[in-house]
Order: sequence, then C-alpha cells, then structure tokens
Amino acid sequence: MSDQDTRIVQEAEKLAKQGQFEAAVSCLEKGSPELQTNQSALYILAVCHRSTGKRTEAIDVLRTLLRVNPHHVRSYQEIGHIHVAAKNAEKAIEGYAEAVRLDPAMLSSWQPLTKLYRMVGDTVNQQIAEQRVRELEALPKALVAVKSALNQNNLQTADEICRKFLRSNKQHVEALRLLAEVADRARIIDDAEFFLESAVAFEPEHVGARFDLANILLKRQKFEMADKVAEELLDAYPENFEFKLLHGATRLGIGDTDGAIDIYQQLINKKHNLKNTYLLLGHAQKTSGNLSAAITAYQNLYRLNPDYGDAFWSLANTKTYRFNENEIAHMNHYVANEKTSEIDKVHMHFALGKAYEDEDEFDQAFSHYQRGNAIKHSLLQHQIPDVIKRAERQKSICSAELFEERNGAGNPAIDPIFIVGLPRAGSTLLEQILASHSQIDGTLELPNILSLARRLRGRAASVDGEEPQYPKILKELDADYLARFGDQYLEDTRVYRQEAPHFIDKMPNNFLHIGLIKLILPNAKIIDARRHPMACCFSGFKQLFAEGQEFTYSLNDIGTYYRTYVDLMDHWDQVLPDFILRVQHEDVVADLEGQVKRMLEFLDLPFEQACLEYHKTQRNIRTPSSEQVRQPIFSTALEQWRNFEKHLKPLTDALGPEVMLRYPIN
Repeated sequence: MSDQDTRIVQEAEKLAKQGQFEAAVSCLEKGSPELQTNQSALYILAVCHRSTGKRTEAIDVLRTLLRVNPHHVRSYQEIGHIHVAAKNAEKAIEGYAEAVRLDPAMLSSWQPLTKLYRMVGDTVNQQIAEQRVRELEALPKALVAVKSALNQNNLQTADEICRKFLRSNKQHVEALRLLAEVADRARIIDDAEFFLESAVAFEPEHVGARFDLANILLKRQKFEMADKVAEELLDAYPENFEFKLLHGATRLGIGDTDGAIDIYQQLINKKHNLKNTYLLLGHAQKTSGNLSAAITAYQNLYRLNPDYGDAFWSLANTKTYRFNENEIAHMNHYVANEKTSEIDKVHMHFALGKAYEDEDEFDQAFSHYQRGNAIKHSLLQHQIPDVIKRAERQKSICSAELFEERNGAGNPAIDPIFIVGLPRAGSTLLEQILASHSQIDGTLELPNILSLARRLRGRAASVDGEEPQYPKILKELDADYLARFGDQYLEDTRVYRQEAPHFIDKMPNNFLHIGLIKLILPNAKIIDARRHPMACCFSGFKQLFAEGQEFTYSLNDIGTYYRTYVDLMDHWDQVLPDFILRVQHEDVVADLEGQVKRMLEFLDLPFEQACLEYHKTQRNIRTPSSEQVRQPIFSTALEQWRNFEKHLKPLTDALGPEVMLRYPIN
C-alpha cells in the first residue's frame, strides 16, 4: 500500500471514531483502486455503512472483505451488529458465534451473545457466554497487552509480558492460557500442553482452559486424553456445538470413525454449521475407506456453498473422482471471479489441475497447478534458507566422532521403525506393507521427535528468533540425558501402539533428526523412502497439503529442498553406515516381493505373505495416498511427471546437476 493510501486509511479511521461516518467514506473514495481489497479500508467502510443505516451496503463490503481474508474476526462481529439492528437474532448469533470461535477473547461479541441466547431460550450457551464475559471483564491490563501483541503476531512481546505477569500471579488461568497460545504459535506444543494442564489443575471447572487443553492434546495426537476431556465437557454442556465438533475429532483420533461419523451426521441433521460439518464428515468417511459416502458429503458441501473451494479440492484429493463438464465450468467461473477468496481460488486451481490432467489436457492442468501454487506460496513465509541452515548445522555437529563417543548411550529398545523422506515419495505404501506384518503396528506421522528437537532448540530460538541451541547441544548431553529422552519417546508413543513388538513412526521430516534418533534410540531402524526427484517433486507440487510442507508450493523451493535432503542423507550414510535402508519407490513397483523381503531382512523379521497383500489390511489412513494404498500396486503413476516435462525446467535447475546425474531422466 502506498504512503498516500496509508494516510487516507488512517484519516478515515480517525473520522469514523469521531462519528463522522460520511466524511470517512468520502475520504476512502480518494484512495487508489488498491483500497478496494485492503482489509483495513474495507472494515472501516463497512462500519460506516452500518452506522449510517446502510445495512445492505455494509453486508456487501463485508462479503468482499471475507473473500480477501476469510478469518477476519471483526467482520463476523460486524455481521452480528448488522443483524441485531435488523432484529434477526438467529443471523446475529451466527455472526457473533463465528467471531468468538475465531477469537475466544472477543469480549465485544460475547456480550451481545449473552442477550441473544437469553432471547432465543438457549440457556446452555447463555451460561457459557456469561461465564466468558465475566472472565474477560476481569482480565488485567497486562493480559490485554498480551492479547494485543498476539493480534499483531508479536510472539516475543507477548511472551515477555505474560511471563512477567505470571511471576507475581502464578496461578492466573487466563495468563496461562495466553502463554499456551504463544507456545502453540511458536510450535512448542509440549510447553502449551504443560501450561494448560497447570491452568486446569488450578481451576478444574474452567471451561475455556479445558477446551484449549483438549485441542492441544489433539495437536499432540494424545487422542485418548483429548477424548476424555471432550466427553467431560459434553457431560456438562450436552448441546454445545463446539464441544460436539471437538468430540468428533477426538473419536476420529482414537480410531472410532463410526463414532465420529455419527456425531457429524447428527450435527448435519440439526443443520449446525453445515459447511464445516459436511467437510469433516467427508474426511471421516474417507479415512474409514467409505469413498462413496465421502464423495456424497463433499458434493452436498459445494451445492450448499458453491464458492467453497475445499469441497472441490476434497473431491480431487480422493484421487479417484472425475469431475464432469458442469463442475469444471463451475470452478472456472469462480476462479475468474474477483469476489472469490484467495484460499478458495487455491483449492479450485488445484482441483482444476487434477480435472484437466484426468482429461489429458496437460498444459491446462499445469496452468492451474502453477496458479494455485503461486497464490499459496504468496501466503506463506519463505522457509528454504532456514531448512538449508538446519541441514548444515546437522552436518557440522553430527560427526562420526560424536557417535563413537556416545556409543552405547540411549535406550537400547528395538521397537521403533522410522520411515523418513519427502512427501509423495511412497512412504504411506511402505507403512501399509510393513503394518500388514503381524509383528509391526502402523501408527501415524508422530510428532514426538520434532517436539523433542524444538525443546532442545530452546524457547528463545522459537519465540525470539535467537540462535538455536540444537543440534550443538547434542555434544553436551550425557548418557543419562540421552537414555531419558529415549525412555520418554517410547513412553509417549505407547498410546499409538497395539500389541506388536515393533511400531512405525512415519513422520517424513524426521530425516533432519536422524542424529538425534541414533543418540537416544541407537537400535531403532530407519528406512529412507525415496522416489525419483522429478516424480517426487512434481507430485508434491500438485498436492495441496492440509498443513505444513510449505516448501512444495514452488518448483524452485521443492527442488532445493530435495537437493538438501539428498545431501543430508548422504551425510548420515557416511557417519552412520548401515543404520539406514534406502528403498526406492520405483524398485518397489517393479519388484514388490524382492523389496518386501529386503526390508524385512533389514528389520530382522521373517517374511509374511500378508505384506504382499497389503491392500487387504484394514486400517484408518489419513494421508493423501490413502486410496492408492488400498489397491494393488500400479506402475501408471511413475512417469506422470513426463506429461508436464516442458514446464519443469525450474525444477531441474533447482535440483542441480549432481542430483540429476544420480537420477537421470532417460
């Protein structure tokens, strides 16, 4: 935004605060066309229209604003204000409820909700709203400052103010909740869990703290603990919509897909937040393997919300759905519409890429993949320089001498099998094959090693941006510490296991932490799931991930990431010979039995025929490859990238000559 536009927005905001609404609108009209999509300008304009009784105009402006940013909290609050003025209690509740869902500390939305819930006779939600108002009105000024810092994403300031306040108010639940939010945003979720456990211990009946704790437990994949909290909340508030959604997520987490599906279906029958609930229902059906029911849920979703891109991407992400001509035309209409939100365009571009690829219209397909990636990339922070630094730190610290000095340290258990690599490299297939063995439990992409690495990095590195302590701290940890970390990993992961003596941890990004794994679990087994760089990287480029994997949204980034990964894996092979088994996806496709026997020999396990019939194994699978691994192996996907080869020069350039010589195209 230009300096002139900035001054115009500031002046308009000043006029609006003084009640000079028409003057504020006139001021905004002097700005450049860029202000037509500027969030601050749109919000001021909506407030002015609402304040002068122009409710229809205000709603139109807010729709535009929410297309720019679907998570703009105050827009939903404005919607609530507008419908209060129109005496539409139901619509007002929807607006305010969405505002407090996005920002539970939005006092100015909780206050009208108490009156509206009383008006419609919803005593349960009225009590929750009244309790939240009491809590927020009693909030000390220091914590208001913390919230302000969080709203500006200033984690360092929020952390400092909150910790200073807690030094003299050690049991203040709201302060602990805020400190947990800081930790969560900094991705130190084990700290967030500790803060929230403390908050609940100090005030066991605090609904907000318990709800926050359940959500953090979900993030940490402690599903049974999260489910227990969710059930306790529902026992106290059986009609609360948010608690029911939470319970659906926890049931899905513990493997009760039927229970989750029942919860989502009940909410749909009561017409509760159909957009969110249909999406969750579809995901649950897909996880359970009921693809036709998942497709029906996603179709119901886009019929209800024609511009909701995630409905179309979810259909594409089944990997088997074929869009018809009407659906393709529908998506093309919305991606060309300036009123469609950026994130909805991202979802639809990826879906259109899949649709045109299925029709062998590869130039059209690539155009949509590229446009979807470009928008997504623009919304993210640039991570590649940090990844390169992290890999170089691992290489400089984790030397052969370090492992010789620490020989015999750590927990000697042989239980864990780590599958590492890049997304879309075939790791889900390897997990499904090995989990079909009677002595191996399949689990999830477990966060435990990443969480330990973050703890070792130090809070200052995650919150304040200081130099990380990890991995250099590995040189300082004695045998007792390493053994305790190994013990803790095995204890924390026990909840994901059944009765088999071995289990799989399929977190792909653990390749960055193989040195740490070797030190704390020296007898663990590591399998590197690798795929030809062109096939692997392009498959990642055309995949829209639910979260993480932010390096995949640029051909240059994903090529650089792959090159960094190969270089680091070469280092691990050099300093830890025979610790890692590399399994090439193309070899698995060409000789399944031979590669299965090779893996089982590496794991010191006998051959079992079930591993060759992996597609018959019944498991809940949550990755994008869920449908492929429920079928026998096909070789058709190996060369799909060649249909786009003329567009992929930025990828080959980023991979570099050394990688391309190792994996020649021809």
